[in-house]
Amino acid sequence: MAQDQKYLENLKHTAAHLLAATVVDLYPQAKPTIGPVIENGFYYDFDLPQPISEEDLPKIEKKMEEILKGWNKVAGREVSAQEAKNLFKDNPYKIELIEDLEKENQPISIYTAGQFEDLCRGGHAQNPKEEIKAFKLLSVAGAYWRGDEKNKMLTRIYGTAFPTQEELDEYLKMLEEAKKRDHRKIGRDLDLFVFSDLVGKGLPLLTPKGTTIRRELERFIVDEELKRGYLHVVTPPLAKVDLYRVSGHYPYYKDTMYPPMKIDEEELILRPMTCPHHFMLYKSRPHSYKELPLKFAELSPQYRYEKSGELTGLTRVRMFTLSDAHIFCTPEQTKQVINDVLDIIYDVNKALGLTKGVDYRYRLSLGDREDEKKYYKDDSAWDKAEHVLREILTENKEPFLEAKGEAAFYGPKIDVQAKWANGKEETAFTIQYDFVMPKRFGLKYIDQEGREKEVIVIHRSSIGAFERIMAFLIEKYGGAFPVWLAPVQVQIIPISDKNLGYGQKILEQLKDSNIRIELDKRTETMQAKIRDAQLQKIPYMLIIGGREEQSGTVAVRTREGQDLGAIKAEEFINKIKGEIESKS
Repeated sequence: MAQDQKYLENLKHTAAHLLAATVVDLYPQAKPTIGPVIENGFYYDFDLPQPISEEDLPKIEKKMEEILKGWNKVAGREVSAQEAKNLFKDNPYKIELIEDLEKENQPISIYTAGQFEDLCRGGHAQNPKEEIKAFKLLSVAGAYWRGDEKNKMLTRIYGTAFPTQEELDEYLKMLEEAKKRDHRKIGRDLDLFVFSDLVGKGLPLLTPKGTTIRRELERFIVDEELKRGYLHVVTPPLAKVDLYRVSGHYPYYKDTMYPPMKIDEEELILRPMTCPHHFMLYKSRPHSYKELPLKFAELSPQYRYEKSGELTGLTRVRMFTLSDAHIFCTPEQTKQVINDVLDIIYDVNKALGLTKGVDYRYRLSLGDREDEKKYYKDDSAWDKAEHVLREILTENKEPFLEAKGEAAFYGPKIDVQAKWANGKEETAFTIQYDFVMPKRFGLKYIDQEGREKEVIVIHRSSIGAFERIMAFLIEKYGGAFPVWLAPVQVQIIPISDKNLGYGQKILEQLKDSNIRIELDKRTETMQAKIRDAQLQKIPYMLIIGGREEQSGTVAVRTREGQDLGAIKAEEFINKIKGEIESKS
């Protein structure tokens, strides 16, 4: 499997070089910069002499096919920094990369395919013209050089490549389906959220319908956590900068934090995370071993500076609310605590209709012991923490992958990786083992002998950020939410205005049972009202006319077009309440 993955990465990497060679051939003044492999393909950034659009991609693809015919191999050689600078003397971007490699005393290598030479670390198809059987350029976007808004905006071309046309066709089909499920489009069509330039970038405004989904998720997760012994707290969304100096987040992570505000004699900052607040709650009084594990939970607003080019719908925003929790426990309790967290994550995902192995999987995120700037230096503590997490996943027979360098600076974590409609994978929930913050904040408990001991802290989120999980569920269900989450659960459709009075009576009856229901009073045809309700993905329609009014029934129709026939209103109420309660 690892070999197959490496082969595919090499294929895509070579296709990125092919794209660069082609763009330089078509636009001789173009300056290629970098072109890495990404999860489902590759991209290459260019400083171009003229703007290009997606209409230009077929022309570039055609030229790529011509150039590929002369690529029998990709040959590499190490060169001196000066030789590399001479080779790329007209490309300031490559010169900057070469100088960085020179400062870091890293080897510099050049790879050649056909007539094209590029600065590269390696990893290519051995025989490109035989191995690259299918590729496709997907889109054009803007991207700042090295992701810094202070730098020049470049042109980024995205593409993908596969060993066979069948695999490419399958991937393109998935992308087409993902476009239909894009939460930004569905959110607009179903009136769930909006953005305002006057409010600011990355700051979504939830409509009444979007807020209904959010409220149901909040109630659900709070009830689940209370049942499992979590103690919900409320802490302020800002704090003194000193708090984050103690935790170690400031100044090392200040690039992702908002700037401090000078208020009276204090410097305050919008919080990027909740853990230091919960630590101060814990420290507010002594704790006995008999109280542990102690579980503080909060629906916590947090603020992080995301670069404007990275903001995406509800998935990358500048203010989000996290279902956050911190569990203070003894070292002996750690395994049971983490197992309990895995249980709640599994149960929450099941209620949301997410299947392990299909919609999500586990990743063991490890530290990089060589990176002492990013990771706290304590090899024995890292060994112990990583062993505990690995052992728990293994004992639970949970398939997982390991990822070096993905840990938090204060300890390793189990990440729940969600698979989006476009095939990309992102972290949805986390379980972090923290052996650093208790030292920095002096978090203690009194053991059985009356001695002070240091607690272990487990950071966890059971549903992640509400904005992101909403986006995920929108795409998962294509807007056709399970009944318990649907903003409007039932639409009453009178056949004529004569039936509005009966419709109002049914409306009140269902409202009394806490069912979210609307009465369509518009002077449209019944067929138009049914079509509109289906477009709004409303789970049930109750069609009422003279016959239903006489018999005291409702004709039930589903959003999928299934006709369930005429039944008593009480019978329908029992049916839908059962679906809501069971979250089926």
